[in-house]
Amino acid sequence: MRPIFAALGIEDSAEIRRLASWRRPGIFACATRLANKGVAVRDLDLYRPLFSPWEARPISSGSTIQFARIRWSVPSVAGYCSILMRHALSLPGDFAEFGVFRGGTALLAAEVLRKRTMQGAAFVRQFRGMPATSAGEPFAKGDFAQTSEAAVRALVLPTGANANFHAGFIPDTFQGLDILRLAFAHIDVDLYQSVLDSIEFVYPRLVPGGILVFDDYGFPSCTRAREATDKAFTGRREKPIYLPTGQAMVIKLP
Repeated sequence: MRPIFAALGIEDSAEIRRLASWRRPGIFACATRLANKGVAVRDLDLYRPLFSPWEARPISSGSTIQFARIRWSVPSVAGYCSILMRHALSLPGDFAEFGVFRGGTALLAAEVLRKRTMQGAAFVRQFRGMPATSAGEPFAKGDFAQTSEAAVRALVLPTGANANFHAGFIPDTFQGLDILRLAFAHIDVDLYQSVLDSIEFVYPRLVPGGILVFDDYGFPSCTRAREATDKAFTGRREKPIYLPTGQAMVIKLP
């Protein structure tokens, strides 16, 4: 129990004994009740309701603001991506994103990889909108075409990251794509078949400890993307870990 109070910045022994008598105090419940009683709680404004450090400062060089503007997203999505990317920096292998749209996540990856010559990033996107969709998908062929390779290049390349762009429909664009090892991959393709094809390309190249993030897993518009993800990992040891942002992640086991 004492580490909970230490994390909240409370060190007075008498106060700890009194508060510890509460039934199952939990971090958020404890922080809220403490604040209501006038006790100083470290970083209370960042508990929304749980600790959310991205609410206080940009993730990297102001890219969170640009990410949110490009992706119509919230800072927590960028926050999880950035943290997982930084973890992957310690692994041998490159970064890759499948489904770039306007380049929000690509910008995050490029900034994380800034000035690193041993790791590069590959961005795969058709830049002509979606391919043909299947039953149960609330999209149509050509959706999300309001982007261009030139615009994403202009956003990403000034970071100095070793970035490569591959335009074309999945899985056709995988032909000749020279990626041997991946430390981090981000799949944001919305569609059942595109998710399956992307996983089949990424998984054998993902190094042990490598991270695979699914952007669409928890969104009601992309239930077939979740279906594809679950199907792909039915026979594998790894299982998707759902995040409260709607994302999911898989960590490659040794």
